[in-house]
Amino acid sequence: MDDEGVPYDEDTGRPLSRVVHFDFDKAVLRPADIRVLEQHAAFLSTARDRSIAVEGHCDERGTRDYNLALGEKRANAVAEFLTAAGVRRSQIADVVSYGEEQPVDVGSNEDAWAKNRRAVLVYQ
Repeated sequence: MDDEGVPYDEDTGRPLSRVVHFDFDKAVLRPADIRVLEQHAAFLSTARDRSIAVEGHCDERGTRDYNLALGEKRANAVAEFLTAAGVRRSQIADVVSYGEEQPVDVGSNEDAWAKNRRAVLVYQ
């Protein structure tokens, strides 16, 4: 684990990515993110004393209410995957949506929007 308690990638020896990205207007997990989520699930399944929060985020397009709902769907997609992969529901301390309120890139272009369409795992 790193200083924030995030487990390491079995292949690279670096901390696992805690960010899952989504396509525009979607809350469907991408195949590329499944492997990382499987590794988080494997870690959490053996470290039953650890928990996470899942934060959903959107890009700036869409209304505030729509983006809050979409962010929640994204966070729930990650939480549901993790529980299906063996993580106890009690280990998922919170599922929250921030909509468009916490962008990682404030640009107004496809590159920035792609970075902001995400869910983030926060280890506690």
